[in-house]
Amino acid sequence: MDLMERLNWRYACKKMDPTKKVAEDTVARIVEAARLAPTSSGLQPFEVLVITNHPLREKIQAIAWNQGMVTDSSHLLVFAAWDDYTPERINMMFDLTNEIRGFKNEGWEAYRQQLLAGYPPRGPEINFQHAARQCYIAMTTATLQAAFEGVDTTPMEGFDPDALDEILDLRAQHLRSVLMLPLGYREADKDWLVNLPKVRRATDQFARRID
Repeated sequence: MDLMERLNWRYACKKMDPTKKVAEDTVARIVEAARLAPTSSGLQPFEVLVITNHPLREKIQAIAWNQGMVTDSSHLLVFAAWDDYTPERINMMFDLTNEIRGFKNEGWEAYRQQLLAGYPPRGPEINFQHAARQCYIAMTTATLQAAFEGVDTTPMEGFDPDALDEILDLRAQHLRSVLMLPLGYREADKDWLVNLPKVRRATDQFARRID
């Protein structure tokens, strides 16, 4: 299938088959797609947790409106954003860039100083919200890769983030949960959504050209 066919194939799966597991190499490619996603200034201000532990997922399900995908899925991805842009985190990414590219660039170093002067003083809540938006880009990229692999997903905001942070001890790691993405395979005969037509606005009501 091409990308358009895969986009029409995918939907927010409501019932996953708990007996079907996604191969680890497939999961690795989905996570790699998230890792390769674009982020603002290349800072990559989040982490992805890949959770298979069933008792742990039962605890998460309880704070996610008891949605079955949390426990029926093969793997549960949690996208957790940095709780703040600190000088240490900004410098870490700029130093990594210099190390990988093997040289320093005057313009790049000037940009480093611009971010160091502008980001930390904004405060942790503004910085967390900015970092959280980067999670949405990466989650979308992971969702597309999953569709390409024939793996079902359900992008989820429907959970108590403070409770999830406590369950996963994220605040101690200076992270805050943003999104969850269960990975698995649809149990079509038990999913009310699977055969319903995809509903989107017509292109001429969605996209406008300005020439």
